[in-house]
Amino acid sequence: MNELQRKWLVMHPKDDVAVALVPLAAGTTLTDLDRGFGVTLRADIPFGHKFAIRTIPKGGLVHKYGQVIGISTAAIEAGDHVHVHNVDSRRARGDLTKGASQV
Repeated sequence: MNELQRKWLVMHPKDDVAVALVPLAAGTTLTDLDRGFGVTLRADIPFGHKFAIRTIPKGGLVHKYGQVIGISTAAIEAGDHVHVHNVDSRRARGDLTKGASQV
């Protein structure tokens, strides 16, 4: 697939999520041979939002850009919308002390 035609972005092989570059409808099947995943979206994904490219257990670390961005607060299936309803952010948290956010 031409990079300019791609409708989602995965930045790092460690990532658990992709970012929608356009609004994506529930039921859409996406295959990314470069990153080795295929998912059917389980919810509408707004532009700029994340969807899971693999299953993340409750309490599991969520990676984006190769970095931990949060901890799942519920089991997340591949194709689920990943947002504040199922991830507790570990970024830009003033209530976490430096070093404690390293998970």
